[in-house]
Amino acid sequence: MAAATVRCWALCAASLLNSLFVFISGADFIRFVSFRAIYHNITGETPFCQDTIPWSVALSDASVLKSLLVNLCLLALFITQHSLLAWSPVKQALQSVLGPLNRTAYCFTTALALQVLMRQWQPVTGAPCLWSVRHPPWSVWFPLLCFTLHFLCWAIICSILMIFDYPELLGIKQVYYDCLSLGDPLSHKPSRARRLLSHYRHPVCVELAVVLWLLPALSLDRLLLAGTLSAYLAAAHSLDKQDLAYVCGQISGGLQLLSEPHGGGAAQREDNDYKEK
Repeated sequence: MAAATVRCWALCAASLLNSLFVFISGADFIRFVSFRAIYHNITGETPFCQDTIPWSVALSDASVLKSLLVNLCLLALFITQHSLLAWSPVKQALQSVLGPLNRTAYCFTTALALQVLMRQWQPVTGAPCLWSVRHPPWSVWFPLLCFTLHFLCWAIICSILMIFDYPELLGIKQVYYDCLSLGDPLSHKPSRARRLLSHYRHPVCVELAVVLWLLPALSLDRLLLAGTLSAYLAAAHSLDKQDLAYVCGQISGGLQLLSEPHGGGAAQREDNDYKEK
């Protein structure tokens, strides 16, 4: 009994510390992707672009090509980690070794790869921007618009992650359920919900696309970042008609619940979910 208690406390500590690291990495990613890019010129750092340099000269510059190669390797590292550890054979092998900490380890290595990417990223300042809003009054209003939309997108992303069971995404619920001998938390979800999660684990494609592309200035390295992550998100998700029907059913059920003060719709949906298990 004492050994089991110590094990549970150790698992909980590892899970909570990992959640803190993931949260810090997420905040760093918001700063890296959004706010640093929008307010870069205000901080007095090196300008994003050199519009006086022709593209032919910029693309033959060894420093520009080296920076792009380094950034491409960093993106490949992140994508490889994120995909390899989600591959079923690797996932099952890690599950047999790590047990309830499997999802925690996945989130930790994802955050670690993201930290390496952000800290080693090489800005390309020796090439022109693909676009740059510099003339008044848009030089003031457009960054403000970008800031507002970025803030709204991140708020939506955080809300969606909460709806999609944030403790389970981080691996906290797996540890909690293991300590209470309840099994895998995914096994308690309806079959159609599990199917949706297997196809659509990161339901933030549209919002993240806005954050990646909507900027006052788009530099060459930002084009590489936005293009690669957008392509990866598009390729990693495979929603179909059954998933869409499930999502629409959940939305209509939620609207029905709001219109029924006595909660009859909620009871009916719980009964349907029980039958799906």
